[in-house]
Amino acid sequence: MSKYILLPIIFICSLAFCQKKIDPTPEHISLAKKLKTQFEDDDIIILNSKENIRFSLSKNDNKVKVTHHNNEELMNISSRADIQKYITYDGESSIEKFKILYRNKKEASFNIKDEAISDDNMFHHDARVKYTNIDFPVQGYKYYLESIKDTDDIKYFTSIYFTDQYHTLKKEIRFIIPDWLNIELKEMNFNGYEIIKKETHSEKTQARVVTYKIKNIKGMYDEKQTPGPSYLYPHILVLAKSFQAKDKTHKLFNETKDLYNWYKSLVDSMDEQPHELKDKVTELTKNASTDEEKIKNIYYWVQDNIRYIAFEDGIAGFKPDESQNVFKKRYGDCKGMANLTKQMLKLAGFDARLTWIGTKRIAYDYSTPSLSVDNHMICTLFKDGKKIFLDGTEKFNSFGEYAERIQGKQVLIENGDDYILAEVPINPAKKNKETYHFSAKITEDALSGNVSRTYDGESRASFLYYFNSLKNDKKKDAMTYYLNNDDKNLLVTDIKTSNLDNRDDLLSIDYSLVQKNSVSSFDDEIYIDLDYQKEFSEFEFEKRNTDYLFSHKKNFTSTINLEIPVGYKISETPSDIHVNTENYKIDVAFEQIGNVLTYKKTFILKNAILKTTDYEAWNKSIKALRSIYKEQLILIKA
Repeated sequence: MSKYILLPIIFICSLAFCQKKIDPTPEHISLAKKLKTQFEDDDIIILNSKENIRFSLSKNDNKVKVTHHNNEELMNISSRADIQKYITYDGESSIEKFKILYRNKKEASFNIKDEAISDDNMFHHDARVKYTNIDFPVQGYKYYLESIKDTDDIKYFTSIYFTDQYHTLKKEIRFIIPDWLNIELKEMNFNGYEIIKKETHSEKTQARVVTYKIKNIKGMYDEKQTPGPSYLYPHILVLAKSFQAKDKTHKLFNETKDLYNWYKSLVDSMDEQPHELKDKVTELTKNASTDEEKIKNIYYWVQDNIRYIAFEDGIAGFKPDESQNVFKKRYGDCKGMANLTKQMLKLAGFDARLTWIGTKRIAYDYSTPSLSVDNHMICTLFKDGKKIFLDGTEKFNSFGEYAERIQGKQVLIENGDDYILAEVPINPAKKNKETYHFSAKITEDALSGNVSRTYDGESRASFLYYFNSLKNDKKKDAMTYYLNNDDKNLLVTDIKTSNLDNRDDLLSIDYSLVQKNSVSSFDDEIYIDLDYQKEFSEFEFEKRNTDYLFSHKKNFTSTINLEIPVGYKISETPSDIHVNTENYKIDVAFEQIGNVLTYKKTFILKNAILKTTDYEAWNKSIKALRSIYKEQLILIKA
């Protein structure tokens, strides 16, 4: 009988021994407590990270393969923590190893999942993620992460970042580059960081070794409306130029022409059947009296009738779909929509060309020959010596207007065996003028009167996009909801609008408004909450680390004209605000002429950005603005 009693005792002892091997040591707990005092907002710290990048030839010697080893040592510095670690890949790459180990280097039994990345805007793609959920039960608990990712073709291995999801105490990135491979390691955003670089060469392995080391680097910022990561974090662009195999030099992307040639080879391999579009082009142009009208009819038809759905699956992530396919399916990605626009315009007799571009999310231009330079495609129309850029994915942008995300960006335009570099024009904020005008008078406890609103440029396009995204049976209610923001104190009636199908002209909305619970009277005094909208009142940046990007440049003016009742005068008006900087302008002013008080606010965001260097002055202005919003207007007996 004793042998049956001993077995559980031995098992319990072995469990306790194993637990002891993975529980934090007193030294680990002490370190975690010390780190928590230094990084009080963090739960997880990467104590050490080592990444090795190696290159090899594929079996048939026509591609360079990249193998990326990653080893991380993670520690919980809070009482407990639960995190998710992941690694992404696609049709051009694979995950050879993804392991989580205890501190004793024994593999932890976490459930590793492998799934397609879900994206409602992505119709078809090959992006996948391997991930696991990790729990750190106590302070000082440690895990190791080991991963190996293979990229089958070096042209798709474009960059590597120093910054991780979590704060990293020590990081090393090492490239082992064989002599037969010609690559440039382009260092980006290194200013402000102490990054040590060391380069050696081994005659034995016939390779150069480039090692980068950095200490104490913050994790990526968890903030909205930020510039793209290529602007924010230190990283290395891996520019693969050429390689030697069997005494032959194979060109990769040594210069911009090589990148263009590869793009062109994809376009040349397409099976275009433009005759299938001919009847539709004829229908769209037959009654047009001018070239501009013909172009608009085609461009707007693509905007209105082709649903944009991203398509990223292997080579299809770079090669446009044939125009006849997009036309039949009535959906396509940016490349397919650009190609359809091009082919329809060509059938109508115009010079239209495919155009590659990186949106403002990307910090690079075409002086860097890499697939990381662009993420979008549009169409360029050559007309009367001018280049006009057409982006079918931008619903309700009018002909000649450009979305903020591409303004000022360099483009690569097809030109036979050559290419053309150009820039998308930058529109000033005044192009996006938006106005609100309320002529009000006091009616018992309310302000009532007529409101007129106008929208131009991207403010018009944004409104039309929102409004037309609603189902037809909800549009009448949606207009009221938009105007009163679902607030029962705002009664909106008699709505009249300009043609909401016209994206070329100024959009206007006129209506009657009763602003209830805005007026109260005590003895001989009337108290008025004049400003109900309170624009930008919550736009204060106290702990933000990055610039704030707006969807587009803004030029908004609000004017409230209040009729002062007979026998009353204004006790006092708040102080005006006048601020004008490189990136924004705020004006708030009160003026009385006769019996009408005019309260006017203007907000101009000149570059669609607030920089961190703006925040102190901006916050001061917003605080002054809020004090105006809180202050009641007092009327007293004259």
